[in-house]
Amino acid sequence: MTFLDRRDFLRRSAALAAGVTLAPLLGGERFAAAQGAAPNAGNFAEGYVFHDRDGSGVRKPGDVGVKGVLVSNGRDVVKTDSNGWYRLPVEDEAIIFVIKPYGWALPVNDHNLVRRHYLHRPKGSPKSEYPGIAPTGPLPASVDFPLLPSKEPSKFRMVLFGDPQPRDQKEVDYIAHDVVEDLIGVDAAFGLSLGDIMYDDLSLYDSLNATIAKIGLPWHNLRGNHDMNYEAADTTYCSETFKSVFGPTYYAFDYGQVHFVVLDNVHYEGPEHRSFHGELGATQLEFIKNDLAFVPKDKLVVVAMHMPLTVVSDRENLYRLLEDRPHALSISAHTHVHQHLFLDAKDGWRGAQPHHHFNHATVCGCWWQGAPDEMGIPHTTMTDGGPNGYSFITFDGLKYSVDFHPARRLPTDQMHISTPDIVTPASSGGADVLVNIYAGSPRSVVEMRVDGRSDWAPMQATFIEDPYFVKMKQAEAGPKPPPGLPLDDATKTDHIWTAKLPAGLPTGTHLVQVRTTDMFGHTYTGRRILLVS
Repeated sequence: MTFLDRRDFLRRSAALAAGVTLAPLLGGERFAAAQGAAPNAGNFAEGYVFHDRDGSGVRKPGDVGVKGVLVSNGRDVVKTDSNGWYRLPVEDEAIIFVIKPYGWALPVNDHNLVRRHYLHRPKGSPKSEYPGIAPTGPLPASVDFPLLPSKEPSKFRMVLFGDPQPRDQKEVDYIAHDVVEDLIGVDAAFGLSLGDIMYDDLSLYDSLNATIAKIGLPWHNLRGNHDMNYEAADTTYCSETFKSVFGPTYYAFDYGQVHFVVLDNVHYEGPEHRSFHGELGATQLEFIKNDLAFVPKDKLVVVAMHMPLTVVSDRENLYRLLEDRPHALSISAHTHVHQHLFLDAKDGWRGAQPHHHFNHATVCGCWWQGAPDEMGIPHTTMTDGGPNGYSFITFDGLKYSVDFHPARRLPTDQMHISTPDIVTPASSGGADVLVNIYAGSPRSVVEMRVDGRSDWAPMQATFIEDPYFVKMKQAEAGPKPPPGLPLDDATKTDHIWTAKLPAGLPTGTHLVQVRTTDMFGHTYTGRRILLVS
């Protein structure tokens, strides 16, 4: 065994412990420095991004390097040279990851989790209740990233999950039956979970990942406040289990004509009270700046995170990086409600147009609370009165649209209408019609008519609690409370509209119709039958 062979053997042994496959050493070859690398007197990582012709993940003779691919250490971003080679400064502990370019795919593991990274933890993670990163040993001589050619149309869609958040295996099963089974084989490019993948028990990652893998899509994930190692003393090692399973807590990738930036905005404060707050931090903001420096200003940029932007302490630093881009969308979860925000000057946003921030509903709804249905699954209605579910986001060049799908319901089931069951002819004009448009926004148009004979009349946006949810909560205080975990208290929501019934309705059975057209041009109609007696 020569010196180079032994060095290759040692670096492969270290990589195997970290779950990474590497290319053979190219002893004696020299390449120019990769574009954009900052000078650093410390350690460097280097290697190749290559066309993995046989899908093995190992660079072989004849595998061509891919030029112009971005690679990052979580702060610096460099571009591979004409041979697919890069060089980056690294600290004693680091994650090196490739930023997937258009027209190429990253490999996935047995659970369809996207593999974009190399974990550098020479001594491994500190001891923890849940396993972290095994010792990787010294930094390998070459850290290589395989890519596979991929046809990526300009029009595609993704699946979006907010907070699956199971407490135990029973709730993993709820996710399987309530959401995953209906998505198996769906036509989409990939999926993304917006954090709180777990509800603190990180031993369930394997079970949930195996369940979501049945959908059959490459799956991306980001970290939420319930995905942390809560015994960690500070933020340094609070994500070791997450990183060992999923990789970096923030990263970026291209698909089609869209650039995605996936962020970690949950800043852990320490084990006392398991406290945290919303913050990106200087290093992550530097990564975003360096990444976006390679992205044309006229490209659609989608920024994903766990906590809504409005609670992130350094959000205006992110705003400054996005404001000169006419096409930008940000998405989050965490709140267990559904809301579309349009940030403007009063929110610190200085862009020419308001910024659309989409705070998405959750897979687990109201934490799997409420009475079980005929399948034994809690109704888990969220505190804004909306059902649990998931969304498709469709991209077509610079345009995007969101389609919310309530769990185990028809995709056209987009509202709940509340009216009195019975009114009199004399009182009909004072009776309220209330509709909760689950995915409604301030840009939704909502109208009502009765019996199809009258013209459509506008309904008024009303910031109140959903009375349907309030009644379910009140039932818990009755003499025979429903089974299941008790619901949280109702919260006011901005996706409720109200109107009055027409005065003088004649006796008989009447049909109330509500029609809504959302900001993307989707139109839905709901119906409720009313007795006038």
